[in-house]
Amino acid sequence: MKTDIRASEKKRLHVNAKAAVVDRRGLGGNRWPQLTLVVLTVACLLPFSGKAFHIDDPLFIWTAQHIVKHPLNPYGFSALWYVQPMPMWRIQENPPLAAYYMAMVGGIAGWSERALHLGFLLPAVLVVLGTYHLARAFTRRPWLAAAATLAAPAFLVSATGLMCDVSMLALWLLSLVFWVQGLQDRPKPFYLALSGVLLGACALTKYFGASLIVLVLVYSLVRQRSLRGWIQYLAIPLLMLAGFELYTHELYGNGLIAGAFAYHSYVRELQGHSGRALVGLAFAGGCALPALTFVAFLWSRKQIFWGAVASALLSLSFFQGWIDLGTIYQYENWLHQHLLSISLQLFFYAAAGISVLALAVLDWWKKRDAASLLLLLWVLGTVCFAVVVNWTVNARSMLPMVPAVAILIARRLDERPSMRRLGWLALSIPLVLSGIVSLAVAQGDMAIADTARTAANFVREKTRGESGAVWFEGRWGFEYYMLQMGAQPLIKGAADAKFGDLAVIPKYNTSVFTFTGKTTGEQVVDFDPHSWVTAMNPDAGAGFYFSGWGPLPFVFGHAPSQTYFMARIVRAGPGQ
Repeated sequence: MKTDIRASEKKRLHVNAKAAVVDRRGLGGNRWPQLTLVVLTVACLLPFSGKAFHIDDPLFIWTAQHIVKHPLNPYGFSALWYVQPMPMWRIQENPPLAAYYMAMVGGIAGWSERALHLGFLLPAVLVVLGTYHLARAFTRRPWLAAAATLAAPAFLVSATGLMCDVSMLALWLLSLVFWVQGLQDRPKPFYLALSGVLLGACALTKYFGASLIVLVLVYSLVRQRSLRGWIQYLAIPLLMLAGFELYTHELYGNGLIAGAFAYHSYVRELQGHSGRALVGLAFAGGCALPALTFVAFLWSRKQIFWGAVASALLSLSFFQGWIDLGTIYQYENWLHQHLLSISLQLFFYAAAGISVLALAVLDWWKKRDAASLLLLLWVLGTVCFAVVVNWTVNARSMLPMVPAVAILIARRLDERPSMRRLGWLALSIPLVLSGIVSLAVAQGDMAIADTARTAANFVREKTRGESGAVWFEGRWGFEYYMLQMGAQPLIKGAADAKFGDLAVIPKYNTSVFTFTGKTTGEQVVDFDPHSWVTAMNPDAGAGFYFSGWGPLPFVFGHAPSQTYFMARIVRAGPGQ
């Protein structure tokens, strides 16, 4: 027995020694793996450079355009995003650093879809390269970890948009890379100071980035066993955040960080706790899909069996209605029509979610070192934030954990003796499978985004040469394109529309209210996205950006047509 313990301890020390060798390689290394990652990332994202502006993209575009004219007052303007015009500092729940980057891109290259999407290739590339460099400190398979990050749906779909999430993750990873390198052998002041600045920039890109301060603090305490030589550098991001809070309080009479923490939604209040936990598990698995495609390489047959049993029980509980989904009205449409299909797909997403959590817990349980604790808190902290704290479960909230899951996959393969003989051909199969699914989801998301631009162009052609005004409801990309063509938004409680004007109301959108005026000549126009993967539609049960539209991040099946109602106004209602 003692011999077995000693042998096990020697094996553990041998593995740790190898990891230490990886740790000391620094930030250089072979350029070919990095070059292939850059080429793969650009190749995956370039086909989406013409994607229409989607979801919250317009908020960042309007802010960036305002920054070009007023660089010291990013949110000093008003916009209509809910049912009434509001100051942008009350609408935008994210800090402005991503918009500043967009302002630079737009100011140089213009504000077209292609120009902005090409400009935002840089943060996406930095995420993949950042994962590679961070993984070099934690695993002998850094390229695989970076490729698994690229192949994850949460990353690939988010990288086709213009919101702040990918930019935040890029700064998150760069900060971690320099911090980990800064603690090697002895503290390196330049690396630690640079990491502190990047950490502050990460938090000023998206407030969730501030949680990295806690992760870095815990990691450093466990690794160094002392506060000397590094703790003072964590004051840099804290001072940056404090300065931002004081500055915005001076500008707007309200600190934006405090306002963001106070933000909540009826979704969290109405959705059942058990339902929210299950939805969170499904989103975690679907967003980090490589945890499922690699399952045969990560777990034994017995472990896979019990994971499948747990997933089947969760899926059955959902199918039978034993899990409380709350009273979100959007669920009612698909609940009776697609319940079996959603339940079957939920089985796979739940299995992937179980694999994600098991990877993080088992890695820490076996190693009990600073790296394993960092990865554990990184994954569990992200999931808990998305499920418990955030206003809704969505893929954007799950995105930060994707590189950590990818590194955990690589670490798990490192420690399994049977996997050491596997060549790249075998390991490429799960990467390719996940990549194909992710590209399909990204294509489906782009197809839905493009229908909003197509609908606006249809309305433009329909009303060309007419003297009457065009009014519309709905937000997101549809609002952006309707405003571009000169249409005016219907405001709840106003009665500005006149006889003969055209009203356009999308079926699938937000801030759509009941039009109380009298209309005639109603017309229903459908735009088929021609996709078999849906990322955002309440009638399909897909809620990539908002789980109130569905319990799964994406759904396989024919995507419903995007429906728009058009009618001539006879009389505007006073209470609309």
